[in-house]
Amino acid sequence: MEPEPTVVVGRLTRVHGVQGELSVLVLSEVPGRFDDGAVVYLEDGRALTVESSRPHKDRLLVRFREVPDRTAAEVLRGALVVVPASMSPTLPEGSWWDHQLLGCEVRTDGNRALGTLTEIIHTAANDVWAAVDEAGTETLVPALKDVLISVDVDARRIVVREVPGLTVPED
Repeated sequence: MEPEPTVVVGRLTRVHGVQGELSVLVLSEVPGRFDDGAVVYLEDGRALTVESSRPHKDRLLVRFREVPDRTAAEVLRGALVVVPASMSPTLPEGSWWDHQLLGCEVRTDGNRALGTLTEIIHTAANDVWAAVDEAGTETLVPALKDVLISVDVDARRIVVREVPGLTVPED
């Protein structure tokens, strides 16, 4: 049986203090995702239970029961935090979960193949989608309304606007 797809809800960016508290870049709009007692997971499936959380600058400082000290927290720096897709609400029109997009064919509106969507890079400004063609050429596409023309997860096809220097090689 195939494991349930997951949804990225945060990135552990750095350690704060000596008690094992981690700074989390929250990538979820679900209220309570990091409330006391909430359970989230690392990509390898290990569960993390929120012991406490508090706002700090543009992040959240989170203490997990399974992370006893700074040394244990250091190992987790840079890790993505996920939840099973079933723990997430239905998205509004024009939004997709990562697992729905990965593996989709990416083409330009001029019908030039950019390859298969292999990675979604979550940044503070916007997501960036990485498409790799058969020759191994990677094209990075900003997931912006001005660039995305259509996304059909059922047909596994994404169409993006041709942007010179970005999706179209410069002469």
